Amino acid sequence: MFREIFLPLVDKFTFFNIFEYITFRAAYAAVTALLISFIFGPKLIKALKKRKAGQEIRNDGPQTHLAKSGTPTMGGILILFAVVITVLLWQDLGNYHTWLTLFSLIGFGAIGFVDDYLKVFRKSSAGLQARFKFSAQIVVSLIIVLIIYFKDAEYATLLYLPFFKYPVLDLSVMYIPFALILLVGFSNAVNLTDGLDGLATGLVILVGLTMGLIAYVTGRVDYSEYLLIPYVRDSGELMTLSFAIVGASIGFLWYNSHPAEVFMGDTGSLSLGGTIGVIALLTKKEILVVIIGGVFVIEAVSVIIQVVSFKLTGKRVFKMAPLHHHFELKGWAESKIVIRFWIIGGLFAILSLSTLKIQ
Repeated sequence: MFREIFLPLVDKFTFFNIFEYITFRAAYAAVTALLISFIFGPKLIKALKKRKAGQEIRNDGPQTHLAKSGTPTMGGILILFAVVITVLLWQDLGNYHTWLTLFSLIGFGAIGFVDDYLKVFRKSSAGLQARFKFSAQIVVSLIIVLIIYFKDAEYATLLYLPFFKYPVLDLSVMYIPFALILLVGFSNAVNLTDGLDGLATGLVILVGLTMGLIAYVTGRVDYSEYLLIPYVRDSGELMTLSFAIVGASIGFLWYNSHPAEVFMGDTGSLSLGGTIGVIALLTKKEILVVIIGGVFVIEAVSVIIQVVSFKLTGKRVFKMAPLHHHFELKGWAESKIVIRFWIIGGLFAILSLSTLKIQ
């Protein structure tokens, strides 16, 4: 909105040309989202407490979590509100990436909201039935994937691998199921990771920073040519969205750090995970995002291993899945697990950025 308002005034006030620069708008998007989180965070927590929107804790989980019962959930509403408002203020509203990612945020967020709502007001940890939840994720993902498939037909189906300067494969129509798996997978991966105070939020900050930088260089002809990575027209605007997510997440972490005053719930985790996947599709980093969000992937894989192992052999590989619960049951303090997972997430982020030059 600011770009559309102030850029036409450049002829009279040259200072307004600053709104043309993505880096300027991305930086202030982060600040805006952070301030919105700080301003509205206490109000949201108070409202959730008043409506008794407390988290129901599973009895079969770590016993230390029982003390968290009743802590307000659905805090992802704060992140979504901060990001949506910020994007509308600072991002280019004429860029279709803006509206597609907003649809992702709201679409996946709505699914998570319904799930959280049912958990809270039914006083059960079950929430939305798995088949309905999964089906809704597929529908939202399919809409997004089909838009990308037809809108960016010239390069959407090309698959790039880290360390390779040229596409290794044209997926053609198989791009659709491939992209569906990525979006649904990442949405659920972030959701599975959101089990300890601040864990998923801190990792989202690291991933958001990394995706923002990658989106910026991908959207510039000069930088993409220098780094030998695919240039994607208009993708630089995704830096604004990514930094808005970072700012909102930092603000939310203020209240979500141990001991958490509020949980993001599925409203936040499904939305953030799905949107990270969309950014990866739009910037042609479908494979690299597996490295960028390495901790999310490991957490999801640990659940798959646990389920498959138990069904085939009747034995569990981990004390409990996702992986962070395994370390809890081994006696690690919650804060230690969170910080160590953040460190690993930071290493993945650095590794992923290094691949841009190694082509």
